[in-house]
Amino acid sequence: MAKRAALGKGLGALLGDAAPIKDTREIHRMVGGNPAAVSEIPIGQIVPNPWQPRSEFDQEALEELAASIRTLGIIQPLTLRQTGPGTYQIISGERRYRAARLAGLTSVPAYIRQADDAAMLEMAIVENIQREDLDAIETALSFQRLIDECNLTQEAMALRVGKKRATITNYLRLLRLPDEIQKALKLGKISVGHAKVLLGVESPAQQRKLFENTVRSDWSVRQLEQKVKALDRQAATPAAEEEDLPELFYSLAERIGRHFAGQVAVRRSPKGGGTITIRYDNDEQVENLLKDLERQ
Repeated sequence: MAKRAALGKGLGALLGDAAPIKDTREIHRMVGGNPAAVSEIPIGQIVPNPWQPRSEFDQEALEELAASIRTLGIIQPLTLRQTGPGTYQIISGERRYRAARLAGLTSVPAYIRQADDAAMLEMAIVENIQREDLDAIETALSFQRLIDECNLTQEAMALRVGKKRATITNYLRLLRLPDEIQKALKLGKISVGHAKVLLGVESPAQQRKLFENTVRSDWSVRQLEQKVKALDRQAATPAAEEEDLPELFYSLAERIGRHFAGQVAVRRSPKGGGTITIRYDNDEQVENLLKDLERQ
């Protein structure tokens, strides 16, 4: 049987090259600490990884995997580290572990690795990025954790996970979006394509407005792009030059603005007419202006 292609440059070095398992009954006991050998570990001695990058597991998908495991067994062993006498912690394979418990298995095949907490975290994140179907935000958060908690540069991450550095950068940029947009992306309300277009908008408030319109009107990525381009054209249009008002108008705006946090706008037409607009936040501001006028 041909050897399966490596998933990434870093993973092969971390986990070693293990021959594929045709039948779980052929699993042999680990000998001499060989990381490529497979052990059968009682499922009750295994605990999940507290650093698991995946935060949610689809229950229906787990049930389907459990049904497959009942029929075929676990084809791909878990990767564990021993944390004490007869206790093991998952480095990778928590989805298989959960499905095995649903399937009623009493033990699972596993590779046993020696790893401290930092190395374990790195291995867990790298393995999940490569092998699990993480959503875009989970992937971005996993990359950010490799930076923050494992002190990896983007170049080092690219080598670990077998992805282009530009791809990693684009994932990390998603974390700049407002929280509600990240959540919508995670839930599938918008696509990564929509998110990339929104990243081209500087104002978070404008990002939110465009996002809300996208969801409400079910805009395609192309339609959202057109809306953003229209906004860019509008912003590029030079504003009409403001008229240089006589000094008394500035004095008036300044005096009234004392009571309204400067929220006073004066407009004057070339013929001499115009408007004075005052925006106020509460009744007290208006009362203070009246008291000031009565003292005159």
